[in-house]
Amino acid sequence: MLKEKLKNYHIILASGSPRRQLFFKELGIDFEIRIKPVVEEYPFRLRHFEISDYLAQLKALPFKDDLKDNEILITSDTIVWHNNKALGKPLDETDAFQMLKSINNATHEVITSVCFTTKTTQKTLSDITKVTFKNLTDQEISYYIKTCKPLDKAGAYGIQEWIGQIGVTKIEGSYFNVMGLPVHMVYKTLSEIVQ
Repeated sequence: MLKEKLKNYHIILASGSPRRQLFFKELGIDFEIRIKPVVEEYPFRLRHFEISDYLAQLKALPFKDDLKDNEILITSDTIVWHNNKALGKPLDETDAFQMLKSINNATHEVITSVCFTTKTTQKTLSDITKVTFKNLTDQEISYYIKTCKPLDKAGAYGIQEWIGQIGVTKIEGSYFNVMGLPVHMVYKTLSEIVQ
């Protein structure tokens, strides 16, 4: 369905995330992975989805002058928002432990922003999922960090991994958004762009 609609377009996914790449494969559309390095920093004044929106748009900047008429560039960023603070990827195992300790026995928000850029337009959307963790022990947190090495994940966890299986007690919103891509939103938006 969507593949047929996109037959005259070239989709570029600017993401090194294996999860996002897998989601695109499962959507059944042809795409190319093209990555350009960018320093993921944002102005301190930004809050909540403004941060992930800004970073998703920032990742599109290096491509701006290279896009052809039929190309759609997709960039994305995920943050965990808890206690009025953004939790990105942890710096090391100690940082990961502190992050997981902070979201322990509480509800936080996972925000993923997706930016769709063409030669002439740009559209950025964000999706929010609320995730509640049980009261994890220090031993459970340490075991997870040692076995799953979650240093490449916002908030220091992957919901699809061991800690999500034993620790998440409630989820409101898209599960796939927590994994790093609100697939339903990407599908809908791409369908609308090529109408």
